[in-house]
Amino acid sequence: MSGERVSHCSPGYVDHPALAHVVRRTPLLAFAAVQARIGRVSLKLENLQRTGSFKLRGAAYKLAGLSQDQRQRGVVAASAGNHGVGVALVGSRLGIATAVVVPETTPPVKRRNIESAGAEVVVDGATYDDAEAIARARASACGAVFVSPFDDDMIICGNGASLAAEIVDQDAGVSQVVCPVGGGGLISGLGMELAGRGIRVIGVQPENNCAMYESFERGRAVTVYRGQPTVAEGCEGPVAERTYRIARQHVDSIALVSEQAIRRAVAFCYRAAGIVVECTAAVALAGFMEGAVEPAATGSTVCILTGGNIEPDLLDEILATEGE
Repeated sequence: MSGERVSHCSPGYVDHPALAHVVRRTPLLAFAAVQARIGRVSLKLENLQRTGSFKLRGAAYKLAGLSQDQRQRGVVAASAGNHGVGVALVGSRLGIATAVVVPETTPPVKRRNIESAGAEVVVDGATYDDAEAIARARASACGAVFVSPFDDDMIICGNGASLAAEIVDQDAGVSQVVCPVGGGGLISGLGMELAGRGIRVIGVQPENNCAMYESFERGRAVTVYRGQPTVAEGCEGPVAERTYRIARQHVDSIALVSEQAIRRAVAFCYRAAGIVVECTAAVALAGFMEGAVEPAATGSTVCILTGGNIEPDLLDEILATEGE
């Protein structure tokens, strides 16, 4: 396929018997304290997804679609953390041998979660780019299937398009969806499903690490990217030609937020609504709090909280240092 569109994103993508009910329908809720602070915005709580992240959706779609021969050869994934947990859990359910290569920046809690879900964890590489190169080489050497966290039609479909359909089903009046952006798998899938319905899609990235933003600015995909360190490690790294093309066609804009705003959003979520989110998941909410993104003038706005796998010590430190 061209990479511009994904067809037939059926909501029955986890119909395989081993995956029955593995992907949860997560709540979409409006919190009074949140709306008092940032306006008419509801939160899509993918932090409550099984594995604590939306990434399970794409993993379920991708691995369920593998042939028997591919399953026997096993899979190797590259991940900043949450994708790896999803691949590990689904691989375990389907009896597929799974290895996940993560960079050194991946928090220990995510490494432990991947291992607990049944995969071999390989910590190698200073950045996500490094880890992906290592994972691709390993898959090639052993004949396994490489599973990208974003540069894959099935991952895009499972993550973004399925989540978009669920949001529309929960809120028929939604006119704008805002989400964090890393490699672009989530936002490109959201864009494909929502743009045709007249629903705006806005992405938010840390100003320290913003390959999709820079891709939009340059008019081409930034497929090799280092950036600066960010507390939102899930947003680190490059985009793919595939995700950039789709996002360029269907996404309205990409906004940037500061590191301090991301930390404040994590603290605000916890204090205002009792919600535990990781820093990557708080990036979109930080966009509203810092004024980089505004609620829709008409209709409702949905802000996706993409995951809740934060290192406990980091959450404690953020709560201790970020004021009310």
